[in-house]
Parts: sequence; structure tokens; C-alpha cells
Amino acid sequence: MRRLAFVLIAFLGTTAVAAETAETVDDPLFVDGTSATLDEYLWVKRPIVVFADNPNDPRFQQQVALLEKGPDQLETRDVVVLLDSDPSADSTLREALRPRGFMMVLIGKDGTVYLRKPSPWNVREITRSIDKLPLRQQEERDRRADPIR
Repeated sequence: MRRLAFVLIAFLGTTAVAAETAETVDDPLFVDGTSATLDEYLWVKRPIVVFADNPNDPRFQQQVALLEKGPDQLETRDVVVLLDSDPSADSTLREALRPRGFMMVLIGKDGTVYLRKPSPWNVREITRSIDKLPLRQQEERDRRADPIR
């Protein structure tokens, strides 16, 4: 199993981003949410957006650590994690989802907000919620019906 390591870097209060180590440079699981938009993932990925007012927020750090423990399960479900810990960046994600402090949001491939949580969730809880979504259930039925996949 690949080992993911991420370092949160704050640039003098302007933006906090997930900087990937050399081991995971090509891994698109974690993305800087301050420059991302939900439209680019519509019908392609299920965004999990993790907000905080500061990259040092213990809940933000705990949520990132919990997500790092299950990258394979998240990738199987077409998840992308968007990290935004800089309220001064006025990101389109903040404008659309209006977080207050820490918040974890699960968005479906169709753009529907399915979960808003004020505390960290582990990968098992998140994947169980994803597996209950109608589109995910249809994906599983299609996968079982097509033995080539």
C-alpha cells in the first residue's frame, strides 16, 4: 500500500495548501481547495471538502490524518479531497458552501451536498455514506453486470 505523507504549509497567512511529498506527486487524491471549483469535478469525482479557519486547527489536522489512512477506499469511490484552511483566500468553495470554522462536506458526482459535518469522520464512516448514494449503488450494479471491469 502506498504511503501518503502530506505537509501543511502556511504562506504568511495567505493560503494553506497540501504539499505532496515526492512519493505522491502524481496522486490527485488531495487538492488545494482554495483554487478548485466544484464544476471541474461534476460527474467525474465525489468531492470531500475539508474547511478550517487555520491549518493548525486540530480537527482539520485530524480529518486529513484520517483520510490519509484510507486512500485506496476513497479512490475506489472516485473521491477527491479538497483542502481549504484559508478564509482570506475567498475561494469559490467557501462562497458556495459557507463554512463556519471546521467543516467536512461530502458532495456527490451530481453536485448535491449529501453531508455537512462539524467534526472529523473516519474513512469507514465516509465510505458507508457514499455507498448509500443512488449513483454509487448504480455504479456497483453496473460493475457486477460487466465482468470485464
